[in-house]
Amino acid sequence: MAAVPVLTRVLVVDDQPVVRAGFAAILDAEPDLSVVGMAADGAAAVELAGSLRPDVVVMDIRMPGMDGLTATRLLTAEPDPPRVLVLTTFDLDAYVFEALRAGASGFLLKDANPDDLLAAIRVVAAGDGMLAPAVTRRLIAAFAGGTVAPPPDTAPPPGLTPREREVLTLVASGLSNAEIGERLGVATGTVKTHVNALLSKLGVRDRVQATIFAYDMGLVRPRGTAPPAGR
Repeated sequence: MAAVPVLTRVLVVDDQPVVRAGFAAILDAEPDLSVVGMAADGAAAVELAGSLRPDVVVMDIRMPGMDGLTATRLLTAEPDPPRVLVLTTFDLDAYVFEALRAGASGFLLKDANPDDLLAAIRVVAAGDGMLAPAVTRRLIAAFAGGTVAPPPDTAPPPGLTPREREVLTLVASGLSNAEIGERLGVATGTVKTHVNALLSKLGVRDRVQATIFAYDMGLVRPRGTAPPAGR
């Protein structure tokens, strides 16, 4: 008998009814995904999440009333919060970056392929974080250009080993564990161990938050830029 897939409960949040219905149809066609609710704005999303207890919230950003940024901050502040996947047409505007800082687990553009959307939901549901490759490049560019200011109350992390700093640089470049292992000539399991150590030392939940923290603190810089003095 085939194993029954673990069901991931998804709440879809978008102010456009056609978009909500389209996402729901794509997700409900998968045996391991179930759309348990849909909301047209952030306030409705927060209310529904409290009663439906979804595993993942697919969150639009720019909506009338409560926007996705505020809703993300409220949702991720709750005990045992859902994972939030930001899905929007706006690639790395201020709303998106602040949503990641507020606790979103990933960010994907609305023009992504359906397979990429499904993969992203599964990744964040499994407890990891993800950014679309194009978004990672723009995130790096934003830091390189000084267009993203670090939060004033971010404290430096405890010391990292040389290997952990190397792994952090590759994580912040958007590489997967397998790609990092290939680059460093080590097993994927070893990379996972280093990544887990990084998350613990940085005090962050996943690799998305680690990437943001790394650039906030100047621990890693885009190629061709000098590290800040004293670091």
